[in-house]
Amino acid sequence: MGLFDAKTRLSELVEQVANGGDDILITRRGKAVARLVPINESSEVERSLALLLAARESSKAGAGSLRELIDEGRRP
Repeated sequence: MGLFDAKTRLSELVEQVANGGDDILITRRGKAVARLVPINESSEVERSLALLLAARESSKAGAGSLRELIDEGRRP
């Protein structure tokens, strides 16, 4: 769906997607630029992000600050 049409029908499209409709691909000049998806798919992205953030935090344990790591790398 073109961007102009999507803007003029946004409320309708949101309702359609929220009620179990398919994703809606939005294009600008024929190129895909955005996708309107139901929130349950976004929650999968949020869960993935939470897992990545947790992994990032656990990898920092005891590593010290960035400055300490840089300084340690410069020591002969």
